[in-house]
Amino acid sequence: MAGVTDKIDLRIAPAVETLDRLLAEGQAETFDFAFIDADKSNYGTYYEQALQLVRPGGLVLIDNVLWSGRVADGQVQDTRTEAIRAFNRKLHEDQRVMISMVAIADGLTLALKRP
Repeated sequence: MAGVTDKIDLRIAPAVETLDRLLAEGQAETFDFAFIDADKSNYGTYYEQALQLVRPGGLVLIDNVLWSGRVADGQVQDTRTEAIRAFNRKLHEDQRVMISMVAIADGLTLALKRP
């Protein structure tokens, strides 16, 4: 209805496969923006793939990084919470990006890919 059908490339498959396929098709560093909001155990994989796909100066947004505050509660030890904690540590140490965490809703991290 919006008249943008020609701009949409719909790919229905597991995200890891889709992102690998984009990389295999030579689309590294051709995207300006990527948004990650999927199964938490694969956030690290999605992030690495997205970082390859976005150009220098591109932005990767990652949703649910505060996980309703559970990441800060040491009593919470479930698999998804632990995966997000590990992912947040990885992002904090990653020199390939500049990051900013926005404490709205479930938390959102903006990762700007350095040149």
